[in-house]
Amino acid sequence: MQRPHPKKEIEAALVYAETCGWRVQPKRGNGHAWGKMLCPYHDVQCRCGEFCITSIWSTPRCAANHAKDLKRVVDHCAVVQQIVAFKAGVLAKI
Repeated sequence: MQRPHPKKEIEAALVYAETCGWRVQPKRGNGHAWGKMLCPYHDVQCRCGEFCITSIWSTPRCAANHAKDLKRVVDHCAVVQQIVAFKAGVLAKI
């Protein structure tokens, strides 16, 4: 079990990311980053890998905004959007 993030808003965003299949990897030791989130697909389609790894800040200026940004990265994953679009197209034909 990983250690929880000290900011509850960010911890909630990390739980959301994990339920979407993302892997949360806390950093060992001290530093500016608390850890990182890794996309489960890590595919060429994922914006050339630009958003496949996202840093999680340990002490952001505004925890709510950083949590919102983390959720946005999860929700805007290129592979997930393609899967949703494909399923919507298939369902529209039924």
